Amino acid sequence: MDYLQGLNPEQQAAVKQINGPVMIIAGAGSGKTRVITFRVAHLIRNGVDAFNILVLTFTNKAAREMRERINHLVGPDAKNIWMGTFHSVFAKLLRVEADKIGYPNNFTIYDTDDSKSVLRAILKEMNLDDKLYSPNFVYSRISAAKNNLVSWQEYQKNEQIQADDFSSGRGQLGVIYQNYATRCYRAGAMDFDDLLFKTNELLKNYPEVLNKYQHKFKYLMVDEYQDTNFSQYLIVKRLAAVNENICVVGDDAQSIYAFRGANIQNILNFEKDYPDLKVFKLEQNYRSTQNIVNVANSIISNNKEQLKKNVFSEKEAGDKIKVMRAFSDNEEGKLVAESIMQERSTRGLKWHDFAILYRTNAQSRSMEEALRKMGTPYKIYGGLSFYQRKEIKDLIAYFRLTFNPSDEEALKRVINYPRRGIGDTTVDRIIVSADQHQITPFEVIINPSKYLDGRTSASVGAFATMIQSFQVITKTQTAYESALHIAQHSGLLKDLYEDKSVEGLNRYENIQELLNGIKEFSEREDIEERGLDVFMQDVALLTNDDKDNNANADTVSLMTIHSSKGLEFPQVYVVGLEENLFPSQMSLNSRTDLEEERRLFYVATTRAENKLTLSYATSRFKFGTLISCEPSRFLDEIDARYLDLDLTAKPVTGNDAFFSDERTAWSKGNDTFSKPKQPTVKTTSILAKAHVPSAGFAPSDTSNLQVGMDVEHERFGFGKVISLEGNKPDIKATIFFKEIGQKQLLLKFAKLRIIKIQ
Repeated sequence: MDYLQGLNPEQQAAVKQINGPVMIIAGAGSGKTRVITFRVAHLIRNGVDAFNILVLTFTNKAAREMRERINHLVGPDAKNIWMGTFHSVFAKLLRVEADKIGYPNNFTIYDTDDSKSVLRAILKEMNLDDKLYSPNFVYSRISAAKNNLVSWQEYQKNEQIQADDFSSGRGQLGVIYQNYATRCYRAGAMDFDDLLFKTNELLKNYPEVLNKYQHKFKYLMVDEYQDTNFSQYLIVKRLAAVNENICVVGDDAQSIYAFRGANIQNILNFEKDYPDLKVFKLEQNYRSTQNIVNVANSIISNNKEQLKKNVFSEKEAGDKIKVMRAFSDNEEGKLVAESIMQERSTRGLKWHDFAILYRTNAQSRSMEEALRKMGTPYKIYGGLSFYQRKEIKDLIAYFRLTFNPSDEEALKRVINYPRRGIGDTTVDRIIVSADQHQITPFEVIINPSKYLDGRTSASVGAFATMIQSFQVITKTQTAYESALHIAQHSGLLKDLYEDKSVEGLNRYENIQELLNGIKEFSEREDIEERGLDVFMQDVALLTNDDKDNNANADTVSLMTIHSSKGLEFPQVYVVGLEENLFPSQMSLNSRTDLEEERRLFYVATTRAENKLTLSYATSRFKFGTLISCEPSRFLDEIDARYLDLDLTAKPVTGNDAFFSDERTAWSKGNDTFSKPKQPTVKTTSILAKAHVPSAGFAPSDTSNLQVGMDVEHERFGFGKVISLEGNKPDIKATIFFKEIGQKQLLLKFAKLRIIKIQ
């Protein structure tokens, strides 16, 4: 077993434990993927047939990397492992078994846009207010129901759900859910949630199917188990029930997807399902410096619900974690951009060595503006992906319709693109006629004279004939040959080519890039089936990490913390560490929600390899209004021994006593901040001595404020103007206040009362 010598003792023990239930608690940067890879290879080397191994991941990228590594260790047997995301693996299973639940084996997989398009049509037909019943809200409601295995029938019978819906004025949600499920079924389509919902239905209602896969998958491994929802949990539990050779890998400290339905209790309570469980803890962090690991540990130690572990690093101590204070969100962007420029220059780094992480997408604006001004190349992750571009979705809709003519959404998208004289009125007639005769819209258009008037039947019939010709082509041609034929003969390629605008050229090039990708797929040797239908399945199941077609560009990475999960960078900036932003305002009334926010902060800090910088602003624009901000309570939870406070930014108006001069709560004698911890209300020890404004306090006209004047601020108390700088209307006054020391205020927001003129 020489191949195991590169693992540390705890990793080796986890790999060698072949039989029975196993839980591997893998701290950040602890070599989790390496352990999973070696464990699968060890199973095969010890006589387990690769056909009997099921490995479930949360990204296709992770599955591909693992398969490549396993192939290196055990050879071509690796291709026989059932490995992939929950959705891709069980989509594959459903392709085999779908007929048992009334679906065609070539069912379409709807993405979020497709699902919302169906919902918009239903809302229109039901004459419902799309503000009260917004497609986003309805979609999330149905998604949550499916993730909790609540069918539309159960939804309508559940008294509590119905009471909640009616109390919110949304009493029709149950009917919308029913219509949506019916519409998808008629179109031979499943949305992403259905892939797991229908798998549960299949395993529950068809014992012979459950028995078949229980005996096929004798060994199960689940990566990122802390991110599983109820639906995923139940599938895994059912499949593992016979052999109980189940190994789950994860880290409760990195459970950050409750908004998607992830249930941290799945990993916290795993031992209750399997009393004979063997637990292995991977606690050595190979990614980050000691200081970064120590900071992360001090953060997560504040959570009550957790599986205890002692993560450590044997790397050098490294730089202390810098905390930067900014006057505003714009200045925060400027400080971060300047810091990146300086670090790149002095340390000889590349742009792609840097990442800026934020809590919400809206925070990217100030970062982008500052980076642009500095001439720094950057890329925002989580934006419009390649496969979400209109021209790509158009061509893929042709592919979808070719393989599944019942796909109503695909038909509506391309029946008149490029234009062929089939207007919206005709499309509406097709849909209505299909509803009336309980058939699919495609069955209407292949017999247009039977259902439509003569004016439109010719063009509609020609479109149907074209799609049928595509169906013939795909049976004999490769994926690339089929795709090129459809792109050319649909008229789509010609339409884009004739658009000579810059946008038109970009769209044409995107189609060429898609065709290039299909050609590469057609020539792959590591897969047995290379038809266009198989390529379509892969595209439908892409996760966010698979959709970036420019991953190797030398750019600074900007992304939300949620998007950064699983990534690592030499230098990381976590920005916007302010109360009501991070932690978010919505999390402050619930310990459970606040603990998830803290886990999110833990994930952010552990993305850094060599240097971590935290920043916050004392004021920020919100809905067009400049508001005062307080530093995040999470800063208060960090052991001060590992921090480097950057107080060079100008102290300004707002609740900024947190870092004020000599009186900072980070006094030299304390290891942690002295600010009291409260669940929802945050104050600092200095702000606790709040100034009581004088009777009749009213701000003065400060347009003629001069150095030497005595003033009163309703919060900071009495002080003297030391200096003035800047031009109207952005004049800043430096004032020495008796209680809290020197501060700099922007006059137009300061609300000062002039007491004495020198």
